[in-house]
Amino acid sequence: MNRRQVLRSVLYGVTGAGIAAAGEPEARAAQQGGSSTKGRRFVPFVETRDGTRLFYREWGTGRPAVFLHSWAVNADLWQYQMIHLADRGVRCVAYDQRGHGRSSDPGTGYDYDTLSDDLAAVVDRAGVRDALLVGHSMGCGVIARYLTRHGAGRVSRAVFVAPTLPFLLKTADNPQGIDREALDRLRGLWSRDFPSWLVDNARPFFGADASAAMVEWGIGLCRQTSLRALIDCNRADFETDFRGELTRLKVPTLIVHGDKDVSAPLDLTARRTAQLIPGSRLVVYEGAPHGLMFTHMDRLNTDLLAFMGEESR
Repeated sequence: MNRRQVLRSVLYGVTGAGIAAAGEPEARAAQQGGSSTKGRRFVPFVETRDGTRLFYREWGTGRPAVFLHSWAVNADLWQYQMIHLADRGVRCVAYDQRGHGRSSDPGTGYDYDTLSDDLAAVVDRAGVRDALLVGHSMGCGVIARYLTRHGAGRVSRAVFVAPTLPFLLKTADNPQGIDREALDRLRGLWSRDFPSWLVDNARPFFGADASAAMVEWGIGLCRQTSLRALIDCNRADFETDFRGELTRLKVPTLIVHGDKDVSAPLDLTARRTAQLIPGSRLVVYEGAPHGLMFTHMDRLNTDLLAFMGEESR
């Protein structure tokens, strides 16, 4: 083995293993012409203005759909939607938000303005146009802020799956919300023993019928998230009031929610969100928990494809 081969092997051992584990499907897609990166080397990271590196992936070609995950997890949340849509002519893009999964953890920027700027960086890097934005839970707030902060020039439609919008904190004009003191106690518990809380509270996210293996897999996603991101994102999620902002959204919006969602109760979140977004449509999945992308996988995949196809009719 000559010196050049030795150096190449060392570099692969240091950097390639992590990229292969996290980005191997993307690399294969680029090699096979399965993404917009055909003709150039695919690099599975986007650098934001403050130097944060966001891991992202692309599967498939065609009209784009950009997926935003929820609090504490990462882009792997959407694998079962992305594989289905990518095989049916959709270019699927997803990324790990800062402090989550394979993205870097700058210790700051866990507010909706910065998170929406991160989305803008991914959208710009991917070069998408006429995109469908799909968010889950807190990810829906990132989409809403992106649309009001950056505009809808690259976006044609939006899907909010189990949103935590419009406002979860209990205030004088929002008496159905959650007490700030209860949220502070919860964050205090996380700061002492988040893994224990995860084990005790993962099952309701997936519902009673999910396999034990799936629940453990979901717990594993959460274990990859920094404690700083967990606490600060939760604060932003519960304490940001989107009630005035949602009335300004102009893109066609589909809202999907389960009537057994204990994390974001239907009447507190999706019903109110649908009332605020002009022309939006609410679809309620009977018996669905917060993690309905797993429990109602086939139905959600079908609804996403149908919603994408409505504009072309």
